[in-house]
Amino acid sequence: MKEIAIIGSTASGKTALSIDIANKTNSVILSLDSLSVYKEIDIASAKPTPQERGDIIHFGIDVVYPNEEFDVIQFIELYKQTKEFVKQNDKNLIIVGGTGFYLKALIEGLSTGINQNIPLDISKEEAYDLLYSLDKEYMQKIERNDRYRIEKAYCIYKSTNKTPSVYFSENQKTPVAKDLKIFEILWDREVLKQRINLRTKQMINDGIIDEVIYLESKYGRKPNCISSIGIIETLEYLDGKLTKEQLEEKIALNTAKLAKRQNTFNKGQFKDKTSNIIENLNSDILKYFSI
Repeated sequence: MKEIAIIGSTASGKTALSIDIANKTNSVILSLDSLSVYKEIDIASAKPTPQERGDIIHFGIDVVYPNEEFDVIQFIELYKQTKEFVKQNDKNLIIVGGTGFYLKALIEGLSTGINQNIPLDISKEEAYDLLYSLDKEYMQKIERNDRYRIEKAYCIYKSTNKTPSVYFSENQKTPVAKDLKIFEILWDREVLKQRINLRTKQMINDGIIDEVIYLESKYGRKPNCISSIGIIETLEYLDGKLTKEQLEEKIALNTAKLAKRQNTFNKGQFKDKTSNIIENLNSDILKYFSI
């Protein structure tokens, strides 16, 4: 059995590439996408349709409803279940998607013993200043506006009464996916921007406005996934704050910003990987499977 991960920014062609490779290598696919796990969020997530999936078995798609929680811990459990299925059925595994944090957790493992549900009882700025005064080495790696990572650092401190640096030095992580080969799709920035614009236009044409109307009527605006790109801008349009043309422009702009963040994350976090343009990467991956 072989397992690989295909990464790249949003709109880079990961889904089509993974399905093509899966068909040629007797593989199943595990989606590495924090939005595709939600049922009924189809257009905004750009998840592959049943027709696109064809006969390829997919895990990690339509796992929970939008008002249910899904996090990295659940993703790792899903990975373990998928890998067990792969072993029992003599398949290969392709992990594909843009949620790099999940992939990083698979490779490095997660720290245990932290209460992940401790809310900030002080402001984000006060939490950052407190932690910075106690653990400058760790906190200087975190931007002051990065609420997610500040909350996680604060959870560590409140749960363990230790600074993040001390906690991590005493609690070494155990890798979950030890032999994972990573392949990264590269695009010229301007070409990728054009792909994003085309996909955004297609999302509008496919009915993202109707999808968001349905999601809001059923789940309201409180679930975290409702603040995702594509959904949050459409809600602004429904509130009368954007014209349809502005809606398309704003989704494309925010998607391009997301793509930039994803590329930066992938470049900084995954050193041991094969990166190439998509046509050549297809050959690189098939060559790896043939070894």
